[in-house]
Amino acid sequence: MPAAPSSPVPAVLAKLGPLDQHDTGRLSAHLRRIPDPRSRRGRWYPLVSLLLICACAVVSGARTITEITEWGQRATTTVLERLGIRRHLPGRRRAPSHSTLTRLLAALDGDALDSAIGAYLAERDHTTIVGTGTGTGTGTGTGTGTGTGSAPRPAIAVDGKALSGSAHRQQRHRHLLSAVTHAPTVTLAQREVGAKTNETAAFRPLLEPLDLAGAVVTFDALHSVKDQVRWLVQDKKAHYIAVIKGNQPTASAQLKALPWEQIPVAHTVSGTGHGRRESRSVKTMAIAANLGGIAFPEARLALRIHRRRQENSKRQTRETVYAVTSLDTHQASPADLGGYVRGHWGIENSSHHVRDVVFAEDASTVHTGSAPRAMAALRRGGA
Repeated sequence: MPAAPSSPVPAVLAKLGPLDQHDTGRLSAHLRRIPDPRSRRGRWYPLVSLLLICACAVVSGARTITEITEWGQRATTTVLERLGIRRHLPGRRRAPSHSTLTRLLAALDGDALDSAIGAYLAERDHTTIVGTGTGTGTGTGTGTGTGTGSAPRPAIAVDGKALSGSAHRQQRHRHLLSAVTHAPTVTLAQREVGAKTNETAAFRPLLEPLDLAGAVVTFDALHSVKDQVRWLVQDKKAHYIAVIKGNQPTASAQLKALPWEQIPVAHTVSGTGHGRRESRSVKTMAIAANLGGIAFPEARLALRIHRRRQENSKRQTRETVYAVTSLDTHQASPADLGGYVRGHWGIENSSHHVRDVVFAEDASTVHTGSAPRAMAALRRGGA
């Protein structure tokens, strides 16, 4: 259930709150840039006030528009006035109705809402990019190879996510493409792309507004379009790591065919956590001479990461993952490279898992107009 009626605002989670008067004012300044889709006639509430109610309710646990409405109805007069909802009659107040919020979210510009929330998060944290981590759990690691010896570069994963519950009759579910920092996970940018096959076209518009200089962008080979990869390195001054999957058979075959058996393991790490033991080994190889024909401009290294996982009372599983990167041996150590790939995997368990389990995003059946997109934008502030 949403927040208790006595104190709805303090229950707002860390990403968008708790929203004290100063934070509310800063968020409001960004929300004011969103165009109001409503007719000028019959406006009972300011647009910013309605969006603040939605934001507070969603990150407090509201999963549906009905629960957002209930959150507003249970909020105290003081809270509503802080959010810009004034008394309409002496001694009385009136929170927005379910139909008011439904119509607003269906007509709202989802990209504008996402941009406003992203700008607020960046301003509050005094940065647009948060540094990457190399994983969780306890364990020991050994490795060899060259590197900078300094902290890893900040990293951002570009990853798609389906809004499964938004499908309705003949209407297919909506699909989002997001740019998410590895650790801690913060969604810097998000766009609706219609279908997974449209992700490639949205790659550049998604990252265009971000300052990526010096950062590492991780993605799978679906986004390995020559012009886009070259733009990322040459224009945005970023580095990349492209994880090669089975849906890219040519690149996958080229990487697997390299003489990996002749290459020593450059880094190994093992750890335990969540009821399982996991070990990973990393090999790296210069690819300029070996893979001249691969569609990855600015590529410097190929990676082979072998992972073993043993869960309690289950058989051991093994997985080998290949990747290419624009980083060279003097710019990142094998341990850093392995950490970036693991950080990319972790987006599924962090941002996506939280949105689906805590905020029930996949279970949401909101499907009208821009409402699925707007609700997803609000959830990213808490996930």
